[in-house]
Amino acid sequence: MRSRRWLWLGDPALVGVAFLLSLIGVAMIWSAGQLDVPSVVTGIWKRQALWLAIAAVVFLLVTRVPLRWIEGGSSVVYAVSIGLLILVLVVGSGPGTNSWLRYGSFSLQPAEVAKLGTLLMLARVLSGRPEPETLLSRLWRPLLLTVVPFGLVLLQPDLGSAITFGVILVAALFWARVPLFTVFMLVSPGVSLLLGFSPTVWGVWFVLVVVLMYIRRPYLLEGIAVTFANLAAGALATPLWGQLAPYQQNRLLVFLDPGRDPRGAGWHLIQSQVAIGSGGLFGQGFGEGPQKRLSFLPEQHTDFIFSVVGEELGFLGVFVMLALYAWLLRRLIEAASASSNEFGGIAVFCVFAVWFAHLLINVGMTVGLMPVTGLPLPFLSYGGSFLLMTFVGVGLAARVAAEP
Repeated sequence: MRSRRWLWLGDPALVGVAFLLSLIGVAMIWSAGQLDVPSVVTGIWKRQALWLAIAAVVFLLVTRVPLRWIEGGSSVVYAVSIGLLILVLVVGSGPGTNSWLRYGSFSLQPAEVAKLGTLLMLARVLSGRPEPETLLSRLWRPLLLTVVPFGLVLLQPDLGSAITFGVILVAALFWARVPLFTVFMLVSPGVSLLLGFSPTVWGVWFVLVVVLMYIRRPYLLEGIAVTFANLAAGALATPLWGQLAPYQQNRLLVFLDPGRDPRGAGWHLIQSQVAIGSGGLFGQGFGEGPQKRLSFLPEQHTDFIFSVVGEELGFLGVFVMLALYAWLLRRLIEAASASSNEFGGIAVFCVFAVWFAHLLINVGMTVGLMPVTGLPLPFLSYGGSFLLMTFVGVGLAARVAAEP
């Protein structure tokens, strides 16, 4: 039986592992800055440690807020996040994108705030229904709530972050017990939009959609609407492809053919694979990775921090790290399952889905199984906005666990 002293934490073990991973992240960012050539990365771990301290304070505040207050304020968080997404399109900055709001030394990535606002609003809209929805026409509100931030983030353009909004929608609908085929019909146009950059890949997907419509035979109007929506999304993909920055286009093309541009867009993937492969069983030693020290490994403190782990700590270090992530994700599912508050359950499962998507895509892109999309690794990658919003998710999970 848990001590009453720790009841407010909900799941102290979950919180402990989250902070442990964050401390490992600070250590790996320090290691990423140990270079044989001058770099701004060298002292950046201090800023990450400061952000971790701020995130800890925010986490404590979230755990003290009752769930009914969080549910009531979800519309405010969503509205503010949409406002920030619009603002960043006007005055934002970033390498090839308009993804950051900067004021002096302070910077904020509105997409991270929007993920939180969207999952909270979806949880509010989908909770409290007597029966799960089966008709597409009755799911227009969840779809609209997701499409708006998805579209605004895609315009930045930030393809990686945009994908996570689709993940949030699928997770929310799944936990709200919406039938899987209904979820498939709802999100299939979004998949067509993402796959449209390759006519061959999109063609295979479209045939799959048509076949499933024929086999499952939904309501006639729904089947026609879904089919034409996939056609329209596939056609829209071409002009949207032109909106992507050249380096983002090359990242997707290099995923299909890593040798296409070995000194340009393919450099990230090739050097990452070399770094991870050179780690072997025990690694090169903490702070001693040669690919990293010679700055052959780009973005080693953010998108490719996993490559630093693989190079310096080896297979055993990677195994331990992934085991911690697996345990943490399992605790999130348990917290969502144990909650009698439907809003809290949906929200925590969406947090699980976001972290899992980031983990899967980030690790996958470092070994060549996923395109390089710029999604950071939860708790480990450098980034104040992401770390802060991640710990808001930890606080939300702890609060849900404390109100069974």
